[in-house]
Amino acid sequence: PSLGRCLIATADGEAVGTLSVTQEWSDWRCGFFWWIQSVFVQPEIRGRGVFKALYRTIENEARSDPEVCGLRLYVERENARAQRAYAHLGMQETAYRIYEVEFEAAP
Repeated sequence: PSLGRCLIATADGEAVGTLSVTQEWSDWRCGFFWWIQSVFVQPEIRGRGVFKALYRTIENEARSDPEVCGLRLYVERENARAQRAYAHLGMQETAYRIYEVEFEAAP
């Protein structure tokens, strides 16, 4: 629980969408960014507001917490549909690029 949490959207008792939230301290902004991760909506119901409902829940919680300075997420460059959804909710592409190094699993 100290590392993050997961929200699950349901319809008729079935899970239809999820997203996870983790936090990162920003020394530049003196606050926490909440990172939205692991977004998934069942393909057959995409475009029906499932992600929007999950996002608004997190956004409302974040706005009510004075320690939170914003929301962030990363998206695959080729995922134009997701990018349109995020922009439609008011998110903007940043000037940052993400670099990483992945470590092999220990034997």
